[in-house]
Amino acid sequence: MPKMTFIIPTGERKEVDAPLGLSVLEIAHRNHIDLEGACEGSLACSTCHVIVDSEWYDLLSDPIEDEEDMLDLAFGLTKTSRLGCQIIITNELDGLVVRLPSATRNMMVDK
Repeated sequence: MPKMTFIIPTGERKEVDAPLGLSVLEIAHRNHIDLEGACEGSLACSTCHVIVDSEWYDLLSDPIEDEEDMLDLAFGLTKTSRLGCQIIITNELDGLVVRLPSATRNMMVDK
């Protein structure tokens, strides 16, 4: 089974199983990794923002316009930022490494 590694804000690395066809967000939730996903993967927020390790970034499919729009709202945006709900595990992504940002912006919370 493919694996992937989450680097949490403290710097701790957590390697987990990454079943084919699941999103990074789904894998995080299955493994009790604190990646929010407030909109449950419907591309309506940026709370599943992850920073993809640069060696893996070019292996990802290009983000669609809706993802780019949501990323504009993400905290700590970088050149390799993506939404975890939009990264689907394939054999090519076996070993993927993503970093969780130190904070998120949840625009869906009532103020």
